[in-house]
Amino acid sequence: MPEVLTAVRAPGREAARAFVDEHVVPFADAWDKAGRIPEDLLNKIAEAGLWAPFLPPELGGFGLDMVTLGEIHEEVGRGCSSVRSLLTVHTMLSWALLRFGTEAQQHRWGPELASGRVLGAFCLSEPGAGSDTAAITTTATPDGDGWRLDGLKKWTTNGQRADLFLVFAKGPASTIALLVPRDAPGVTVTPIDDILGTRSSMLAEIGFDGVRLGPDALLGPSGFASGMVLTGTLDLGRYSVAAGSVGIIQACADACADYTSRRTVGGTPLKDLPLIQAKLSDMVTDVRAARLLLAEAGRLKDRGDSATIMATWVAKYFASVAAARHASEAVQVHGANGCSGDYPVARFYRDSKVMEIIEGSTEIQRMTIAAEAYRKQVP
Repeated sequence: MPEVLTAVRAPGREAARAFVDEHVVPFADAWDKAGRIPEDLLNKIAEAGLWAPFLPPELGGFGLDMVTLGEIHEEVGRGCSSVRSLLTVHTMLSWALLRFGTEAQQHRWGPELASGRVLGAFCLSEPGAGSDTAAITTTATPDGDGWRLDGLKKWTTNGQRADLFLVFAKGPASTIALLVPRDAPGVTVTPIDDILGTRSSMLAEIGFDGVRLGPDALLGPSGFASGMVLTGTLDLGRYSVAAGSVGIIQACADACADYTSRRTVGGTPLKDLPLIQAKLSDMVTDVRAARLLLAEAGRLKDRGDSATIMATWVAKYFASVAAARHASEAVQVHGANGCSGDYPVARFYRDSKVMEIIEGSTEIQRMTIAAEAYRKQVP
């Protein structure tokens, strides 16, 4: 694993595509069956500089812009949604550190996160609290000049492997964010297996039983997290999921074009049937539309424009719904073969459903987007 990522050329879409085609696509179905991403692939991601390339050079990154980051996550999502999920939560923690961390926190953790020597995860959801963040019960109690953390988090992507957790908990006055090392006494990790989609994203429950943390664990001022750290971090996660959803649509189009070019019915190639052509044309159209929405959200992020929050909601809503629709069509195009593990469209179908749930469900997105329309009508 490289010690200094700046010795590696800054990654972009083309480099990510080549990496995914060589190191991800041929193996993704096997990882899905195994329910785990191998350590060798995690090291290769580090060698390619893909873990947190947006971090500045002084922290070991490349200072990559958000548009390019979205393109990279799209390409990874095209190959394997589970691998992209690992990048998503690592990105969320790394971005929060860059945006809200103290200089000491950034220099302690930034180079480790950029190089992949430390992998991050995001702990918000609980057994009784998902999108309703006000319902979280994990508590952070002042303990001397530090904190005592107690509670249980669920559905933590990469929780089985991560070295550092970004944990949101109820503080004395409001939600706060804490950086919690995996090896802190009182932290327990329980794998979650046999899930519907993103089966190799190494989900886990993370328990905190009297975990004592120093004052340097607090990310952002106390009482600041619910309004700023959490909103910004979730926005980055939503952006990555939108990108991954674009990748799923592209993967469905590629798989269907390949399959229907080789498969015949009654002596006629499937690709010559008007109904098949209609399905492919919709996939091509929607992947281009979703890609444009994602790029617009990325450009607004790069400009520091607050309109990026709504743009990302829209991009994630459109891309995730389209991914679920086209993954279903891709299975239909493949017929019985699409229901088997011999073709990747079955994995796309399961993974795409997860995209409609994580980082804000489709229903919550509809309410949020509609509220924006009404807000503009009220004087």
